[in-house]
Amino acid sequence: MSKDEIDASEAPLIEHLIELRTRLIYCVVGFMAAFIISFFFSSDILGLLVLPFKWGTGEDVSLISIKLLGVFLVKLKIAFFGGLFIGFPLIATQIYRFVAPGLYKHEKAAFLPYLVATPVFFILGASLVYFFLLPVAIHFFTALAGTSDVALMPDIEAYLDFVMMLILAFGLCFQLPVVLTLLGQIGVLSYDQLRSGRKFAIVGVFVVAAVLTPPDPISQIAMAVPLMALYEVSVQAVRFLESRRRKREAAEAAKGDV
Repeated sequence: MSKDEIDASEAPLIEHLIELRTRLIYCVVGFMAAFIISFFFSSDILGLLVLPFKWGTGEDVSLISIKLLGVFLVKLKIAFFGGLFIGFPLIATQIYRFVAPGLYKHEKAAFLPYLVATPVFFILGASLVYFFLLPVAIHFFTALAGTSDVALMPDIEAYLDFVMMLILAFGLCFQLPVVLTLLGQIGVLSYDQLRSGRKFAIVGVFVVAAVLTPPDPISQIAMAVPLMALYEVSVQAVRFLESRRRKREAAEAAKGDV
């Protein structure tokens, strides 16, 4: 390879690195802005996160802090979590803009729905935790403590970790139809494979639910049942994509024969 060819190959690489640096700067700036905003409103956000505890116990909640820096650490965690959540649209947009120039027009059209579906399914998973699972689980745990004559005084940091862990776990697990449908779109998975692997999926779903949720049957069932429903939705979505692909290929073949 000549020196001119080496210089020509280095130029696009440098341009890509500069583009990557620019996108990363946008992501960091967006995250920091969302982090600061979330930290400023952390007390209000904490008040919203405590509401499921009130719904589960039916009374006002009095959380305690067993650490000197407990409240400050809670505010930092809320700010970090809020920064990721609020900044995700910007981060996802920057990732898409970085990879979009290397995609064909039909690939861009196929990729965009998944970019929109990802936060939507995350919010669905988080909503299931917030409005159903947390109140039910908290009611179960507080009732269990009452039968043992134990005064339940939840630590604010431990409670926040519990809430964030469940929201993150359900939000990520609810990406199942997005991932499976995308794999079906690019031809890695087929409808027949998903249908024949249903029994393995059932076992896998309950294993994931047992690992990611607290060790109580309510939380595990609350995750396993929606995940199986989402798996079935994914199976039918891949079936629809394959049917549409076959029709398109048949139309193109018929057009070529003319």
